[in-house]
Amino acid sequence: INMENASSVKEFILLGLSENPGLQKIYLVMFLLFYLITVAGNLLIVITVISSQRLNSPMYFFLCYLSFVDISYSSTTAPKMIAGLLLGSKTISFVGCMAQLFGFHFFGCTEIFLLTAMAYDRYVAICRPLHYSALMTRRTCGRMVMGSWVGGFLHSALQTLLTTRLPFCGPNQVDHYFCDVHPLLHLACADTHAMAAAAVVSGGVITLSSFIILLTSYVVILVSLRGQTSAGWHKAISTCGSHITVVILFFGPCTFIYIRPSSDLAEDKNVAVFYSVISPMLNPLIYTLRNEEVKTAMRKLWSRKVGSE
Repeated sequence: INMENASSVKEFILLGLSENPGLQKIYLVMFLLFYLITVAGNLLIVITVISSQRLNSPMYFFLCYLSFVDISYSSTTAPKMIAGLLLGSKTISFVGCMAQLFGFHFFGCTEIFLLTAMAYDRYVAICRPLHYSALMTRRTCGRMVMGSWVGGFLHSALQTLLTTRLPFCGPNQVDHYFCDVHPLLHLACADTHAMAAAAVVSGGVITLSSFIILLTSYVVILVSLRGQTSAGWHKAISTCGSHITVVILFFGPCTFIYIRPSSDLAEDKNVAVFYSVISPMLNPLIYTLRNEEVKTAMRKLWSRKVGSE
């Protein structure tokens, strides 16, 4: 059957986080604020890294891309949700829904790979400092970023293709605030067990394997620091601390959702707020508040801007 015959649904209705009008007002203010902070904070990091001569190490190269991905990632879900709360319209076209699904998985998965690349960068910096410049060349870093984008694209294309092939003949109410695989599977008028398993395996394998790589790199880093002075310890922990915080905030909820077959959609969408809205917002705060170099570069950038006016 071709897709047109199978799917009579031309649009979906996103039910959002709550039907309660009072709560919706609170969500509107909260999400609008979070989204603005996310875009402003991450944009500030991108501009600072690009315009600062001092922030030219691989760590900032990755951070710049991470911030760009965070803006894109939150932009696939937040504006639609904010517009829905503001205008009271909850519909999204079939194509729009699939585009949102694609974007969300594309940027989310790219972020996972970038965080893994950053952990490798920290490992090399701390455990093999003498070989650092030889191992982490501009070219290597560029390839790692490219690989993250390609990996994100392949994962997302697979999830989206499998979902678009499903027949939807109504109901068309998505119990979520954006189009994601699990809530859409619940609406398909076909047996989705195999597809649900494929989604869990695809999402789960990526999340878990990356998480294991991340954990391993940090265990190795901690073990290698055993003979260090307290100053050495402190320096290593401060460079890794912010990264570990970001990883836990992003991977914790993410793993919870994608590693198990989804049964409770209401619970899922509440947890999703963490990695789709809160994590991209906190990343710039975590990285700048704990990082003197970034703070100094931002001050310089700011004083240059103010001075030139």
